[in-house]
Amino acid sequence: MKEKNTKELNEVLGKTHLSDFEKYCAENKESVSDNSEAFSIYVKNLLQEKKLTQQYVFLQADIPERYGYKLLSGEKRTRQRDVILRICYAAKFSLAETQRALKKYGMPELYAKVPRDALLMIAFNERPGSILDVNDLLNQKGLQPLRTSGVQD
Repeated sequence: MKEKNTKELNEVLGKTHLSDFEKYCAENKESVSDNSEAFSIYVKNLLQEKKLTQQYVFLQADIPERYGYKLLSGEKRTRQRDVILRICYAAKFSLAETQRALKKYGMPELYAKVPRDALLMIAFNERPGSILDVNDLLNQKGLQPLRTSGVQD
């Protein structure tokens, strides 16, 4: 089933009666962001498209494999946006794909008015190298590097 954009969903909703709400949710589960599996399905589909293994992504993201698998299966959740950003960067997601992944995970998207986010947006567009290279760039600009899963604020 193809994911529908907001405009398409709005058109469907325009013809949907209250009594058909459950049917709407069932037929559009790929597109409705409340779906707890949405992030997992989205990331796994993109990895398959890009011909990348989860193991490769976790190694590149410098995230413990076991933890990464639990995040992608939905068994564990994180409140650290940096962990999701690391996964997206390591998985070679575009900026648009990353923004969508963050949204599906229920986290704020990168925001152009926040200097650190703006630099990360440029990094997702230009791909300056590995996560270590991105962190070096952040450090050079006096910004917090992408944190790993074990480090709390």
